[in-house]
Amino acid sequence: MIPRSRTVSLLALGAICLAGCASEEQPVQELKPLALKEQVFNIVKSADGYAVNWAGVLSNANPWHFGEHVVATIVGQDTKGAEVVRMDQPLDAVPPGGSLAFTGQATATQKPAKVTIQYRPAQWRLAARIPSAFREFPITRTQTLRQKDGSYLITGYVDNPYRTAASSLVVNALLRDKSGKLLAGGSTFVDDVKAGRPPRFILTVSGVPARAKVAKTEITARTWGSTGRPYEDLALGGALPVHTVKPTTEPFAVDRSTEIVSKYKQ
Repeated sequence: MIPRSRTVSLLALGAICLAGCASEEQPVQELKPLALKEQVFNIVKSADGYAVNWAGVLSNANPWHFGEHVVATIVGQDTKGAEVVRMDQPLDAVPPGGSLAFTGQATATQKPAKVTIQYRPAQWRLAARIPSAFREFPITRTQTLRQKDGSYLITGYVDNPYRTAASSLVVNALLRDKSGKLLAGGSTFVDDVKAGRPPRFILTVSGVPARAKVAKTEITARTWGSTGRPYEDLALGGALPVHTVKPTTEPFAVDRSTEIVSKYKQ
């Protein structure tokens, strides 16, 4: 007969082994934090003081999770380090394995010497569809026109690759120089975007440095909202097929694949 103390020890050892095996079978997935890949700010004198414009790009390295409820904090300081402007900007959800371009503007009574962008950690949520289901919104017929005051007027059309109409989309335009350096950015909204009926968007980017030479305009569109639900609803509704035009050629009189199989059997 096994002593009671030894029985308890064996049971405890077995429980430890089972716990260890369970932890090996179900490893805890570590999610990487969002990364602020790029940021830029520009300051322009205005009637109310100084207009502080900024643009940035957040990257999500997690291919299966939305980064939600992200808030960017923009802080401007003068030469002595005193805070002259602060703004909390709620951002849209960052898609799985994707990036989020964002822009904004605030007014400061004094001219900031330094502007920084920080953000609060995202809340992570597992996406309801595979990453390939979250398609890009096509941007076509774009134009970038420099205005007399140094600002840039950007126009184009945004389409919807999904069967369900998108109630609201955010269009972001980032201006870059020849080397790809981010110079400035601007945003606008378009509503009720239906597949095959792309609405036109118009936005203005101001605060571009006078000596900067814009070589490229990078335009993206995304669903609006701090969560990924609007994007998921579109994906769950299904995407339109790539080829929607009916064939114009006559069908074969004989199915060639059947004919080849028959000859092979003979």
